Amino acid sequence: MYFTKSDQLKRLLLAKLMCLLIAMAPVKVVAQTVMAIYPDTIPNTRNGQLVLPQKLNPGLIYSVPKPEVEMFAPAEGKSNGSAVIICPGGSYKVLVYQGEGVRAARAFAENGTTAFVLKYRLPDDSIMVDKTIGPLQDAQKAMKFVRQRAKTLGIDPSRIGIMGFSAGGHLAATLATHFHKSLVKNPENISLRPDFVILIYPVISMQDSLTHLDSRRNLLGKAPSRATVDAFSNELQVADDTPPTYITHAGDDNLVSVDNSIVFYQKLRQHKVPAELHLFPKGGHGFVLGQPIESWTAPIFKWMQTLNK
Repeated sequence: MYFTKSDQLKRLLLAKLMCLLIAMAPVKVVAQTVMAIYPDTIPNTRNGQLVLPQKLNPGLIYSVPKPEVEMFAPAEGKSNGSAVIICPGGSYKVLVYQGEGVRAARAFAENGTTAFVLKYRLPDDSIMVDKTIGPLQDAQKAMKFVRQRAKTLGIDPSRIGIMGFSAGGHLAATLATHFHKSLVKNPENISLRPDFVILIYPVISMQDSLTHLDSRRNLLGKAPSRATVDAFSNELQVADDTPPTYITHAGDDNLVSVDNSIVFYQKLRQHKVPAELHLFPKGGHGFVLGQPIESWTAPIFKWMQTLNK
């Protein structure tokens, strides 16, 4: 997510660095598999022409014509039965796929959790009938896709979570609070509710006082109605059955205010939803990209162990 050219350059350089580190890192997981989540027709689509930037940067994805999940499985005999679907961020404009997707997925797989990096559609009026629901449809479909195949993939269908970074955190929080109404075909009535949620410096709200304006504009358009803004302000949608949630954020984040995480945590507490909030005084937006992977994943893995007790 970017406001200035300086911020953008820093994020792109970090993404490139992550690509190099990922390529050089030893692999301790089963070779990844890419699977299309829609076997036939992709819903909410129309013919149109995407306009892509002239310069494309490695590690970032600018368009997703066919939503997919890329699976990273633990080495044989190392699986603990859990799974997580990972939504990279990028202001609903791009996907920071390598730095916030693949890097995290490998860490989870090495810890025994099967990870699926979701390539979700980026909202665009030229290719979608209703761009506001496109990403959520893909998140719902990914949850249905993984849960349907859980036993075949060696996964416990009651231990499948959703994880998101930045705008991907908004998508993860949206799935966590909008799972009762299916926006995809689901005649089997498979549960779309995540069993747990992990939010990394997330956009939570679409309200003027909290939101990241680029993310809101890209998802909801330039002048969304009050009803639409409220519907996608996930702090207003928390309920007693919202899944257990882990949240982390930096207090000096000047792109996505830490108040997004604080407000969401407070709402979870009010509804007695188990929640854990980790705040760091410094680090800025995207702070996990510049840290050793274990420095921020270790507390998550410890928290996940408590879910089984």
